[in-house]
Amino acid sequence: MISEISQQEFNGLAHSGPALVEFYSKTCGPCKMLSFVLREIDKTMPDFPIYQIDFDANQELKERLGVKGFPTMIFFRDGNEVERMEGLKQKPAIVKAIEGLIV
Repeated sequence: MISEISQQEFNGLAHSGPALVEFYSKTCGPCKMLSFVLREIDKTMPDFPIYQIDFDANQELKERLGVKGFPTMIFFRDGNEVERMEGLKQKPAIVKAIEGLIV
């Protein structure tokens, strides 16, 4: 399930279990390509939560999490960051990180 959320929605998440949070910009070419990859992953793993956060519209959250650029994917387990990927990544690398979260 891919959901676009705001900083307030992120703060209100239960933060239980695994999740992927992607920071993106609407004007970023690699972000648009990554969006296609994430949609493909969502088709095969529809129960895994994927959240997208607009980098430009959520400055405070970006700074709090130390996000320097986009796209940036942060993998969480029970509210704790366990892995971070910056830049455009291929599907196998992302799937491997997700599988590491759900074991």
